[in-house]
Amino acid sequence: MQKSRLFGLLTAGLLAALSLSANAAQKDHFNVCWTIYAGWMPWEYAGSQGIVDKWAKKYGIKIDVIQLNDYVESINQYTAGQFDGCTMTNMDALTIPAAGGVESTALIVSDFSNGNDGIVLKGEGKKVADLKGMDVNLVELSVSHYLLARALDSVKLSEKDLKVVNTSDADISAAFNTDDVQAVTT
Repeated sequence: MQKSRLFGLLTAGLLAALSLSANAAQKDHFNVCWTIYAGWMPWEYAGSQGIVDKWAKKYGIKIDVIQLNDYVESINQYTAGQFDGCTMTNMDALTIPAAGGVESTALIVSDFSNGNDGIVLKGEGKKVADLKGMDVNLVELSVSHYLLARALDSVKLSEKDLKVVNTSDADISAAFNTDDVQAVTT
């Protein structure tokens, strides 16, 4: 009697839990954000040239492709549920959204960071070791920041040997074109 009563209670509890779970409503409008980065520029092209609209129409959905000017903030907004998709590196997808409890899937691998990332210094013949004592503009806590840390380590330097200046992706190019900025990491 005890076993059948326990089984009955467990079954009733399971059925109650299942009845409370709602099926997700079919979604037909998606917002995807992207930021300025060489590997993600095709999003701007696909959005402005009607390529995204063509595919959305084929599947009976609407997709808005929205440029944001701050990479880390774009991931934060995605993590907060303000966007359905976001361009980001795999490394960043495994940190910010995952820490926020958001499972992410890589749909389009648009680059392998094989030439898109770099440290750019003004002046002829400059090397990573020349960064000592300089300000370096980059998107803080991004793959660019990671690249800088790895490069510094390769020449026995660390971030203590320079000053990191947090600069949004959208502002890196303009900053580098000023006389004050001598080094950027993209």
